[in-house]
Amino acid sequence: MLAVSTILAKVFAWLKPERALADLLPRLYSWWAIVTLVTVALVLQQPYSLYFFGLVSFLALKEFYSMIPTRRVDRSILFWAYLAIPIQYYWIHIKWYDVFIIFIPIYMFLLLPMRMALMGATYGFLRAASTTQWGLMTCVLCISHIAYLGILDVEHVGPSGGAGLIMLLLLLTEGNDIAQYVWGKTLGRTKILPKVSPTKTWEGFLGGLATTVGMSYLLAPYLSLFTSGQAILAGVLIGVSGFIGDVVMSAIKRDLGIKDTGTTLPGHGGVLDRVDSLIYTAPIFFHFCFYLYY
Repeated sequence: MLAVSTILAKVFAWLKPERALADLLPRLYSWWAIVTLVTVALVLQQPYSLYFFGLVSFLALKEFYSMIPTRRVDRSILFWAYLAIPIQYYWIHIKWYDVFIIFIPIYMFLLLPMRMALMGATYGFLRAASTTQWGLMTCVLCISHIAYLGILDVEHVGPSGGAGLIMLLLLLTEGNDIAQYVWGKTLGRTKILPKVSPTKTWEGFLGGLATTVGMSYLLAPYLSLFTSGQAILAGVLIGVSGFIGDVVMSAIKRDLGIKDTGTTLPGHGGVLDRVDSLIYTAPIFFHFCFYLYY
């Protein structure tokens, strides 16, 4: 599909250069890089998949901390936040789920404000503590759930293993984003959240949700042990949570007065722009699978 899209985009740009979308080819080239890296990570599996998703967490967290206002004194605090990334992924490596799930929301949640208080800077303390922790929760804890999917064993999750579940999650999440965009552009009339994301419509949301449920129903038998009912429910969960992740990040960018979170991915913006839906779909899909299989 990516190869066909690239060929069609090149042909369109050659036939109608005056109408060619300026960011279409860079966007497709970025997708080639994303697909290649994800494929290599899933094929090689551990520890390379952990390295890859750890890198995604680092880049997303770096973008987040770059776009939010920070105090000069907080720069030393960010060191401890970045240090949480390899520690969080180490819990995945040794399969220590009990610590994996509480390390950031409890231990880092308590550590960072304590360190800030010891530095004696009280002006803007609450805002700094909350935004620092919010970045860890979204960019590290939520995204690390994708990596934990990859270590779920074949005995529990089927012959495709955890890699199959990651592939299903990524296909449904990105498919949902694309489907909502297409349905919204073709049939969208009724605004759903005009103050947060003016381009989002009920037609786009419902069309994307229906498409995601259909994709899940068709793909789940090859990549998981889901029954038909479970596949449909997984599609609903990803369709709804993916939409929420997108609009939550849109609300943050609107609050900060920015269009993109970065420039890492040509045509897409930043890494955080590309994984905004995964921030919600990854943990929800992971715990759905964990509930079913463990």
